[in-house]
Amino acid sequence: MTSQAPHSVLMIRPACFGSNQETIQSNAFQHKQDIPRDQVQELALEEFNRMVDELKANRINTIVVQEIDLPQKPDAIFPNNWLSMQPDGRLILYPMLVPSRRLERRDDILELIKSKYKVTETLDFTSFENRGEIVEGTGSLIFDHVHKIAYAARSPRTTEVLVREICKQLGYVLIIFSAYDEEGVAIYHTNVMLAVTTEFAMICLDSIQDENELDLILDSFQKTGHTVIAISFEQMKAFAGNVLEVLNNNNERVLVISEAAVQALLPGQLDAITKFIDIVPIAIPTIEKYGGGSVRCMLAGIHLPPKE
Repeated sequence: MTSQAPHSVLMIRPACFGSNQETIQSNAFQHKQDIPRDQVQELALEEFNRMVDELKANRINTIVVQEIDLPQKPDAIFPNNWLSMQPDGRLILYPMLVPSRRLERRDDILELIKSKYKVTETLDFTSFENRGEIVEGTGSLIFDHVHKIAYAARSPRTTEVLVREICKQLGYVLIIFSAYDEEGVAIYHTNVMLAVTTEFAMICLDSIQDENELDLILDSFQKTGHTVIAISFEQMKAFAGNVLEVLNNNNERVLVISEAAVQALLPGQLDAITKFIDIVPIAIPTIEKYGGGSVRCMLAGIHLPPKE
């Protein structure tokens, strides 16, 4: 039976983390650097290492790969945007919006994955970058693997033509919509305003202005039996939607969530979550501030079947 939660996660230890001037244009969650880059890297590295320790302490199988120093890739800490590893054995490579992020794709990481897991096919969509068609992995696509549904919010990093093609090849039903922040700016990645776990969905309903699209999403969750936990704009900014359900080594589901998100949630929302699942809170304020992403962005979920 297909699991919604990955059994393992891939993480990239940063070598030159910092605010990326190429990506800040389309990421309202990201802040300009106000301290020296080497200090940002030092703080981010401490947060990263603590996060790895916390995941391992919670018996989550975590594969860590060291980022290569040159060329500099300030967003390499977010590998979920350039690859996904599907339950059916397919490995997908995605086209990225800006040149510096395209450098994050590494053949040695793909070989490492193939040495540990069964990869039946590699779907490589990276050439679509040349046509301006962009889909940034599980930042753009929120997969419901159990029901074979994909949710996607249109943005400069999530173009509709390619989203439809990817879902067609995967055999997933697509629910595509537009989502905006309080300033009316398209939200850069779907996975900051929506998370789908086995039993519930966390979503910023206020960001979806089209009533028909909102009805389509809520109707889908009703059909799949997902409890809807609505988060506000402020909670979304604190990355309450940027969470990932993961299986630990005891086959128990846990929710990896940032400390900032936990602090932003109301007691009733936390109760609704912990009714279904235990939470693993992670403090990564530097990474969130200068990277504009949180714990979910740092985790490339591994659904591939392990080799014997």
